[in-house]
Amino acid sequence: MKMYGIPNCDTVRKARKFLEANGTEYDFHDFKKQGLSIETIQTWLSSQPIDVIVNKRSTSWKQLTDEQKQHLMDQTDLSPLTEMPTLIKRPVLETNSVLLFGFKADEYQALVK
Repeated sequence: MKMYGIPNCDTVRKARKFLEANGTEYDFHDFKKQGLSIETIQTWLSSQPIDVIVNKRSTSWKQLTDEQKQHLMDQTDLSPLTEMPTLIKRPVLETNSVLLFGFKADEYQALVK
């Protein structure tokens, strides 16, 4: 199990506490410090639509031009996701069979049973 996120994000903190309280081991990938590859994003896009991945409420989204937003959403230019990982809904939890964006306790509970 691997979690992607930013350590100081409140939602990431909640998700990490949940996993730790349930004794679930995971690797943490800080995508601000460790970066994120286009290949990883493309793998995510093979199982989730772009609108699930992109956080349109983020400050980073609001800083994009309309043209950048359009290119991102039609997937002709994914580079903003690697350059500004705060555009991605956090946390991202990746297992062999599940890919979750954001934290919902019931979804996590189903994984730790």
